[in-house]
Amino acid sequence: MAKNINCDIDVHHLTRVEGHGNIEIRIRDGKLEKAQWAVVETPRFFEVMVKGMSAERVPFLTSRICGICSISHALASIRSLERAMGITPPPAAEKLRLLAMHGETLQSHALHIFFLAVPDFVGTPSVLPLIESNPEIVQTGLRLKEAGNSISALITGRCTHPVSLVLGGVSKAPGKKELQALRAQLLQCIPDLAATAEFCATLSIPDFERETEFVSLCNDSTYPYIGGDLLSTDGVRREENDYLAMTNEYSPEFTTTKFTRLSRKSFAAGALARCNNNAGLLRPEAQKTAGDFGLAPVCHNPFMNNIAQLVECVHIVHDAVAHIDELLEDPLDRIRSAWKPRAGAATGAVEAPRGILYHHMETDEHGKIVKGDCIIPTTQNNANIHHDLDALARWALERGKKDGEIQLLCEMLVRAYDPCISCSVH
Repeated sequence: MAKNINCDIDVHHLTRVEGHGNIEIRIRDGKLEKAQWAVVETPRFFEVMVKGMSAERVPFLTSRICGICSISHALASIRSLERAMGITPPPAAEKLRLLAMHGETLQSHALHIFFLAVPDFVGTPSVLPLIESNPEIVQTGLRLKEAGNSISALITGRCTHPVSLVLGGVSKAPGKKELQALRAQLLQCIPDLAATAEFCATLSIPDFERETEFVSLCNDSTYPYIGGDLLSTDGVRREENDYLAMTNEYSPEFTTTKFTRLSRKSFAAGALARCNNNAGLLRPEAQKTAGDFGLAPVCHNPFMNNIAQLVECVHIVHDAVAHIDELLEDPLDRIRSAWKPRAGAATGAVEAPRGILYHHMETDEHGKIVKGDCIIPTTQNNANIHHDLDALARWALERGKKDGEIQLLCEMLVRAYDPCISCSVH
């Protein structure tokens, strides 16, 4: 342990993340006195914006909450409103919605892995030097991200802020030729994923662990993305509408975002949580990738969230191809159910790239929104990030790390969560 080290780490604001957040570490005589993760964004109050709005318009507004997770927000609102008003979408629409989720998650994970996280592991301040030193890996990342964008554009009408995801199903079905072209593009991603795994195997991942709780969706039959029970690695399991009992938000004084907790002082959501709770439901190719990296439940190393995202990319590509094959056999003549407005209340939970996203909507007999509530994945992760920083700083001190090394580790830790900070202040 570095007994004489004194350092003040003040990262204001952290780079290569979405939004503004600060890391503050204070060490005196080798002892940690402060470790803090503080979000400094202004609350956005998007729940108030939906009040009084017609239910059919809500998904088009909520999709604007986030430019990265716009499909997740649209589908969370749609699911909550469909459950509240008793609307059942056709099976083909459900397949198209899942495919849209796959597109969003693939492009988001590719963005994070290649352009936000990898620079930390190769010692560069950004992805730009990699264009010179590792152009092939940058091109691989761009192709994977483009494949995700292609799925989103074909299924939802454009890459972000979807226009065809509507109450009752989808407003337009993709053409068979376009689906075949998308299938071919996804098959071309398989060698790119293999190259990504080979590259990631060369990276040195810190062996830091802090035991915590992981929360994700679970349906016991497929790897979860849209709806299901709420499951914790500590054994808590609840129905979707019990989201408040699963999140337990509270407001610390030093940050503008809320924190959440369940069985412990914090929990984590996201790719690592999904893998920890649903590893056996991954596609065989994804299970092999997880095994190659030693990723097995329950993994408590937050840096392995980067690897969990890679594992999910493998799952998504193979799963998307399988769903396209099913859609090619479907006439796609029933993609939307008729519905009538009615009073009701329900929660819609989906697995956004960064974890469970909850939308709760209450409607009156005219289908107008009486009340809305949204709990964002990063809101759920912020407390875990905060406590991880404390444990990581102590871990680094025990290993004789200096201030520059400690700062880099702390920045890498927060980035490993792939936080969407601006969305977490609601």
